[in-house]
Amino acid sequence: MTSTTFAPTPVDGTALRARDLTLSYDGRRVVEHLDLDVPAGRITVVVGPNGCGKSTLLRGLARLLRPTEGSVHLASDGAHDDVWWLRPKGFARHVALLPQSPPVPEGITVVDLVGRGRHPHRKLVRRWSRADDEAVTRAMRATGTIELAERPVDELSGGQRQRVWIALTLAQETDVVLLDEPTTYLDLAHQVDVLDLLRDLNRSRGTTVVMVLHDLNLAARYADHVVALRDGRLVGSGAPADLVDEEFVAQVFGLRSRVIADPVTGSPLVVPTSTHHQSGATS
Repeated sequence: MTSTTFAPTPVDGTALRARDLTLSYDGRRVVEHLDLDVPAGRITVVVGPNGCGKSTLLRGLARLLRPTEGSVHLASDGAHDDVWWLRPKGFARHVALLPQSPPVPEGITVVDLVGRGRHPHRKLVRRWSRADDEAVTRAMRATGTIELAERPVDELSGGQRQRVWIALTLAQETDVVLLDEPTTYLDLAHQVDVLDLLRDLNRSRGTTVVMVLHDLNLAARYADHVVALRDGRLVGSGAPADLVDEEFVAQVFGLRSRVIADPVTGSPLVVPTSTHHQSGATS
């Protein structure tokens, strides 16, 4: 991929903040009374067993699901504003979301899809501008997709398509990027490729990245900050080295394991020792 330099953004403080957050579907509580601080300028990874509320939490942070109780606040101009006080376009200038398996409009080319990331910055009377062109080009260079510009998106491989979707979120030029399972359906090489890209984005631009991952070892390798959920509640949060140990794995995933140092990165590496769940824990 081509290296691209972005202007650094501040990395102090909290980018997103949830307080007493409860999120529900059809009257059923999925996330309950959760307090969460997302560090600005860092990579936060949300982990937990299937059905624990990870994707629901991301939807709540992204202003797609209104809280049943509590609130979500976005850092802006030195203050934390309730996200539901903001207009949708105003919020989208600060926060970009890449959902799981987004639908691809039939026949759309890569450059046209990436260009849709500029929508929050456009007004009814403002036409497509040179600044829009430059933002799209920067995003495509950063993701290594510029040579795919005129290709139909539905003809691309899974790894190429995922990089195109990430390019769209970069073209939005937000301070915060939320990604729900960005490595789903990718083989290991493409998973690492996508996660390396997101880490490079974070390190070069200072973008706050929040993503849901299933793989705890990839989470521990790439995260500055881990948030662990179980049954819709916060189990723990912190740096991987401070959080991920055998007791943590048993508590969150109900799995016996050994946790050793990753020989490449030194981050925690979970080695399962049994497929049997711990007593009292369910997946």
